[in-house]
Amino acid sequence: MPSLLTQFAYLQLLDLLTTLTFLASGVGEANPMVRFLVAGAGSALGGLLAAKLIACWLAFHCWRGERLRLLGRVNLFYAGMVTWNLIALLVKTLDSAPV
Repeated sequence: MPSLLTQFAYLQLLDLLTTLTFLASGVGEANPMVRFLVAGAGSALGGLLAAKLIACWLAFHCWRGERLRLLGRVNLFYAGMVTWNLIALLVKTLDSAPV
């Protein structure tokens, strides 16, 4: 079974990919911190990578400090975020699909 840290990294990758797709389809970023990082980096990819590096650094310290319950809860949160992104993409696609 993959460790919580491996699961976290996988969820970060999924969140990065779904958020990039989300932004490319014309839907705006809802998280003000990520919006700030994207604006500061000058690109969606740069801002999202900065956010993911910060998140991975924090997750590593949770894992290293044996705050595994917290890391598990954060994984559930990011699983929800990826699900939200996929649902938003599906709704956007269905709304723009020819009838």
